[in-house]
Amino acid sequence: MKTIIYMVRHAESPYNEGTERTRELTLNGKANAIKVTEILKGKGIHTIISSPYARAVLTLEGLATALGLDMQLMEDLRERHFSDEVVADEDFSAITERMFADPEYALPGGESNKVCQHRAVSVLKQILEEYSGKKVAIGTHGHVMTLMINAFDPTYGVDFINQISKPDIYQLQFDGMRLEKVTRLWEE
Repeated sequence: MKTIIYMVRHAESPYNEGTERTRELTLNGKANAIKVTEILKGKGIHTIISSPYARAVLTLEGLATALGLDMQLMEDLRERHFSDEVVADEDFSAITERMFADPEYALPGGESNKVCQHRAVSVLKQILEEYSGKKVAIGTHGHVMTLMINAFDPTYGVDFINQISKPDIYQLQFDGMRLEKVTRLWEE
């Protein structure tokens, strides 16, 4: 029995240090959240589950309303904690590459890819078991989404994360716990 997961990376949000959980969407992000709803509302989605971070919730809020569904929040779908220190924009790409090259590498106080992947994939496996044969939309974040897909197909790594957009939508088709197919649905 096939299970379809719609991985939805949140729409654009303004970056403000210290507002990781509460950042809302930019005007462009709000417009794109409406497009996310339009793309997904006719897909027969049974359940919507999201990171508790505001930007992920707000990206799928319109879809939940359109479908008359309550959105479940799962803490372990939250964005990865990169560091207790501020990471400069110009260092971000190099750090991401190092994290994918060495899954155990973490910045001071931050999560490694291995730790982040373990917590997020545990949730995804739980969703695949509980909603087997159903269609589920998951609101999440770029690194977390990449690491979840990577656990089932290691070709999804640093190159993938560097090309995804905000928002982005990927349809994942599973047969049990085996990822069969990944299709990008978002068009810019």
